[in-house]
Amino acid sequence: MELGRDSDTGGQVKYVVELARALAATAGVHRVDLLTRQISCPDVDWTYGEPLEMLERLSSGGADDDDGDECGGAGAYIVRLPCGPRDQYIPKEELWPHIPEFVDRALSHVTNVARALGEQLQPPPSDAPATALAAPVWPYVIHGHYADAAEVAANLASALNVPMVMTGHSLGRNKLEQLLKLGRMHGPEIQGTYKIARRIEAEETGLDTAEMVVTSTKQEIEEQWGLYDGFDLMVERKLRVRQRRGVSSLGRYMPRMAVIPPGMDFSFVDTQDTADGDGADLQLLIDPAKAKKALPPIWSEVLRFFTNPHKPMILALSRPDPKKNITTLLKAYGESRKLRELANLTLILGNRDDIDDMAGGGGTVLTAVLKLIDRYDLYGQVAYPKHHKQTDVPHIYRLAAKTKGVFINPALVEPFGLTIIEAAAYGLPVVATKNGGPVDILKALHNGLLVDPHSAEAITGALLSLLADKGQWLESRRNGLRNIHRFSWPHHCRLYLSHVAAYCDHPSPHQRLRVPGVPSASASMGGDDSLSDSLRGLSLQISVDASNDLNAGDSAALIMDALRRRPAADRREGSGRALGFAPGRRQRLLVVAVDCYGDDGKPDVEQLKKAIDAAMSASDGAGGRQGYVLSTGMTIPETAETLKACGADPAGFDALICSSGAEICYPWKELTADEEYSGHVAFRWPGDHVKTVVPRLGKADDAQASDLAVDVSAGSVHCHAYAATDASKVKKVDSIRQALRMRGFRCNLVYTRACTRLNVIPLSASRPCRYSGASISPRWRCSSARPETPTARSSCRGCTRR
Repeated sequence: MELGRDSDTGGQVKYVVELARALAATAGVHRVDLLTRQISCPDVDWTYGEPLEMLERLSSGGADDDDGDECGGAGAYIVRLPCGPRDQYIPKEELWPHIPEFVDRALSHVTNVARALGEQLQPPPSDAPATALAAPVWPYVIHGHYADAAEVAANLASALNVPMVMTGHSLGRNKLEQLLKLGRMHGPEIQGTYKIARRIEAEETGLDTAEMVVTSTKQEIEEQWGLYDGFDLMVERKLRVRQRRGVSSLGRYMPRMAVIPPGMDFSFVDTQDTADGDGADLQLLIDPAKAKKALPPIWSEVLRFFTNPHKPMILALSRPDPKKNITTLLKAYGESRKLRELANLTLILGNRDDIDDMAGGGGTVLTAVLKLIDRYDLYGQVAYPKHHKQTDVPHIYRLAAKTKGVFINPALVEPFGLTIIEAAAYGLPVVATKNGGPVDILKALHNGLLVDPHSAEAITGALLSLLADKGQWLESRRNGLRNIHRFSWPHHCRLYLSHVAAYCDHPSPHQRLRVPGVPSASASMGGDDSLSDSLRGLSLQISVDASNDLNAGDSAALIMDALRRRPAADRREGSGRALGFAPGRRQRLLVVAVDCYGDDGKPDVEQLKKAIDAAMSASDGAGGRQGYVLSTGMTIPETAETLKACGADPAGFDALICSSGAEICYPWKELTADEEYSGHVAFRWPGDHVKTVVPRLGKADDAQASDLAVDVSAGSVHCHAYAATDASKVKKVDSIRQALRMRGFRCNLVYTRACTRLNVIPLSASRPCRYSGASISPRWRCSSARPETPTARSSCRGCTRR
């Protein structure tokens, strides 16, 4: 791992890799796949181009011992998938256009591994027919880390019907708030640099789909996730209590937040780090001739900066990122003569060759650091080495501890603060920001002080308090060493798996995992998760936009609609294909996404015919190896009628994706919605509870009731259709979606038919047709789970209203 290389290689990279390794070593877990982007670029390490890398396990306990092959092997793997230009390193802010490609390749990988594991772990019985296939072993959970991976995980979970978990690490809304507070960048500049709006929407999408959100601290829940439209702590608690009491949630949903502090690998910590030493190794370094063994080279690399290396060391270790707030630390140090006389300052700010060649804001931060060192004339008192290895980090902590120094994390906001735990493990007292994870860490470890990162005076005072008072320094050191066991990886994994088992809905019995029990007292770092105290006296009444009946369950209309889904008149007793036809030998699917309408909202038959003919002719000669899927915003009857008007037989398509993805039918079988797919997209569908809410939220202030009204003829069980008679009197999709999210409704909205119709559909049906098609591919065992999608658009410009 090249930690600190740039803003994309911070502590969260180490966290995710070590989590995968630790989970694979946990009893009950067979395999962990860590999916990331493949990069074959000379600017980065060659291992980034390796498609598969097996991670060394932290321990062998509880895991299978056979290595296996790339599909069937047990253990933890880094799987690198091509995404975007393979020979180019792309910063995370520029990855958004390539997310759909990554999802396509991830779907293919997960499907292939699921089948291989099925054949290995649960093959068909010996007396089964020769054509019998093993049942795929789908993932137990899909966990998205950071905003882009949260969007990927949401798409995968929706397509595969697998529970999703997410971890934010660093949140876009919180970052935007801090950047605006600093005043160094304005809104448009922040958007251009960080693509912050796109990132926030990805995080909102993750909240829509996630069963559980892993946070490091309670502060992250209340002060960071609380900024999002898709999460309200009070509503979440009310819905949870209603569920426990068997009371309907009226179609509302909030993901469950679980406080699970990250773990740490303590294998590098030895007894010399936990003893109250006297700094003998440091004395030997100053006089190397007396040393009996070679001392770490990084020590001499750091100490060469100092005029007086005997002084205690203030250590800061982070990426050169503006939000890490190193410049405020330097100002505090430079403006305090007492602090300069008492201690040296060591800044480990990633790795660099030439500051001018550094990408992102790293070069700017380092330039500012050098200017401040020069302004305050700190030469001989501040160390800022250019290079260090990951294996040097334990030695750096040891050096600071042997000088009786202090570790400081002055970040503006620290989502968790893994370096604080690392420092505690090596016996270093800490000074840390009061914004974020350090609050809960120091509450658990009692090994330091919290400060306002915006106040140089507060930073100075806290450092002097620990450095000048040796009794307080020693007490903080011993407290950290005594309590550090609470942050081990085995403990983290047991908590994580127990929460997943409790909070995530696993539709398949084989997906239920037996995990070791966890004492209730240690269920989270924040203590018991009981609702009794937080909800004592709390009314369970929530803002009801539809029914006022608190005990109202799902509407009877849903049941009646389900009973009417298969009318005999719609069954195709005779079609152009044999009744026994099934598309099980397809090698690929060609998804034709067509929405051709005139300005009046009626289908443009001529344009539709041209699009279909072009798609069909482009693949002549496939010989039955290619299947065709039509995707449209029209209903099934409207689609069938329009195809006939074009002179096309609906049975010529393997499937029709209708109502903007809310329904799929197989016209070679019958022209009715597939019940299995209907069950798939029912996930988190609010049903009739949201039906009357949308017109109220979607109309502009000066609109009439008729400007957005329910269109009963175009609706179905999983699609509420609304006729929009005047597009200027109806709000954009983003505004309506935001209002629904704030009320706990999870659904997607699509304008179709030249913006004369608004379809409100379930989350799992909301993914573009590529994902609806992808859900077909695993079922039919197509060799490619990546549908090719030629698209025809209508001439109307309003249908892309966001």
